[in-house]
Amino acid sequence: MTSAFTPRPEMLRIQDLHAYYGESHILHGINLKVARGECVTLLGRNGAGRSTTLKSVLGLVSRRTGSIMVNGREVITEPTHRMAHYGIGYVPEERAIFASLSTEENLMLPPQVASGAMSVDEIYGMFPNLYERRSSPGSKLSGGEQQMLAMARVLRTGAKLLLLDEITEGLAPVIVKKLGEIIVELKSRGFTIVLVEQNFRFAAPLADRHYVLEHGEIIATINADELPGKMDWLHQTLGV
Repeated sequence: MTSAFTPRPEMLRIQDLHAYYGESHILHGINLKVARGECVTLLGRNGAGRSTTLKSVLGLVSRRTGSIMVNGREVITEPTHRMAHYGIGYVPEERAIFASLSTEENLMLPPQVASGAMSVDEIYGMFPNLYERRSSPGSKLSGGEQQMLAMARVLRTGAKLLLLDEITEGLAPVIVKKLGEIIVELKSRGFTIVLVEQNFRFAAPLADRHYVLEHGEIIATINADELPGKMDWLHQTLGV
């Protein structure tokens, strides 16, 4: 009897990735994969190489070697400005909101470069706070509203692979809870998410798999069903 289960196609596969900032060798042979519709986290202490892994996918490092496959296409030789065309959306830790533009102007700024971009109405349905603040300048938004706007903005481009860097840092628990609900909603719509996150309590229930980094290498891969038995080790390794 054949199994009815068919593996989901890969959205991202990284093989033997080395990355450099100038002369500094930051990543030492990263290997990971993310299927379409999965959420994975990159865990580790500060300086482990988690954010550099995201930036390497986009080409935001001095030099990189290895292989980065996005939806079956090799992109490691591609320039940064092409990444959005392959359906990659990046939310940096610093959010990069334009303070003088209104919420809606910020939202309308990025072009739709890949198919399946969310409409503004769809985005307001997912982020009702932004609808309420649509005329407010970016400088008047709270940290949580800015974070929601940074996420919403990449959904306008047609991105299907979301690289999210420390999206809960410094935010109130009620906003963190809302961001978790949004990630669950995006997963249900088939988005693929790579999450760099210090807040393990936030990340744990969202992810299908956790990659633990140390000194630019992956030292463990933990599936969601293995997590309960690994908690003590994780707390010790991550220092949380």
